[in-house]
Amino acid sequence: MIKILRYSFYDLARSRWSYIYFLFYLLLGFVLLFLNSNLSKAIITLMNIIIVLTPMIGTIFGVMYFYSSREFTELLLAQPIKRGTIFLGQYLGIATSLSLSLLAGLGIPFLIYGVWQSSEIWNFGMLLVAGTFLTFIFVALSINISLKNENKIKGFGYAILLWLFLAVIYDGIFMISLVVFDDYPLDQFTLLASMLNPIDLSRILILLKLDISALLGYTGAVFSKFFGTGMGTVISFTVLVIWTFIPAWSMLKIAGKKDF
Repeated sequence: MIKILRYSFYDLARSRWSYIYFLFYLLLGFVLLFLNSNLSKAIITLMNIIIVLTPMIGTIFGVMYFYSSREFTELLLAQPIKRGTIFLGQYLGIATSLSLSLLAGLGIPFLIYGVWQSSEIWNFGMLLVAGTFLTFIFVALSINISLKNENKIKGFGYAILLWLFLAVIYDGIFMISLVVFDDYPLDQFTLLASMLNPIDLSRILILLKLDISALLGYTGAVFSKFFGTGMGTVISFTVLVIWTFIPAWSMLKIAGKKDF
């Protein structure tokens, strides 16, 4: 598996899109720090970008890599190598490469500007952790969709639709539900709904870490009461780990049964 992971990692690292992804975050970090003397404001701006962009990039790269390397994958399947080893290695290679582009792209400017000497280092660390989780989650989800769809157009369409639903449409449905059922106790529903969407869960963790939970509006008090505690943070990270594990496990199950 290590050899396959290494090959997938270097194969994606040689892609010009990986360099563009890295340079985008590098320039974004320098520009935000140049325009904002307040690190907290820079982190909030980065959060709004990362929460939406990172899942989208993970989804697109996952689908693109699967379809473009299909012939190579079939060649590997003809060898005496376990299917789980092949697909897990490819998945980890893609997700690790994208995560390192994110970490290096944002880490370099923030280290140069001395974020490690500031109390904001923990908020910045939370931002990077959330971005890494989202990368691993959406790469796994995109590979699941690719395995289920032989047609490339359908695969791309379903993958983008999934990202659009979780990043935009889900929040709209969530807010409409809160308005319609305003007369009912919605504390438990709010917590459950936030956990069912990794993008929302990541956003909430970052906002609460920055101590600006009032920006969450109607549900701010509920989130502060639960997620603001140490146990709430542990549970939130556990849910993100589960969100990472389940799509990866599903990917291996589908790959094990698929007729190539």
